[in-house]
Amino acid sequence: MLPGGASSMPPPPNPAAYFPPPRVTLPSGLEILRTYSGAVIFLEILFGTIVWILVAATGVPLPLLQGWVMFVAVTAWFLSIVFLCVFLFGYANRIAVNWNQTDFLFHGATFVFYFGAFLLQAATTSLHHFPRGFNSTTQEKILGDHEYNISIAASV
Repeated sequence: MLPGGASSMPPPPNPAAYFPPPRVTLPSGLEILRTYSGAVIFLEILFGTIVWILVAATGVPLPLLQGWVMFVAVTAWFLSIVFLCVFLFGYANRIAVNWNQTDFLFHGATFVFYFGAFLLQAATTSLHHFPRGFNSTTQEKILGDHEYNISIAASV
């Protein structure tokens, strides 16, 4: 027995555990453009702009399918610009978020949405030879030859 009523048991752990703030390993300012993440964001902005222009240049024969493609292109373009600005202007150092995980989730979600948009745009492109009106006597195609080429470029 220990003197003074002390026990040999260690004290219980502190219930208020200390969790350090997440460490940002992605650089701020223009240095973000030298990382893979910055290059991917820049490419998302560039190719999102191109898809946006190409889909808008077609006659949009199937608004339901191509409307989703436009939504994905415009939304991902806007969010990519916001995400890039967070790092360019140094807000990443002021906001206590795990930026490595956020970066991974952002690019993963953008990939899933762009892949879905690719499938819908490719489905629209594959209907090139079908007539515009199925009960119509005219042989006007859903996509003209010029729109077909633009739709292929938007799919790629």
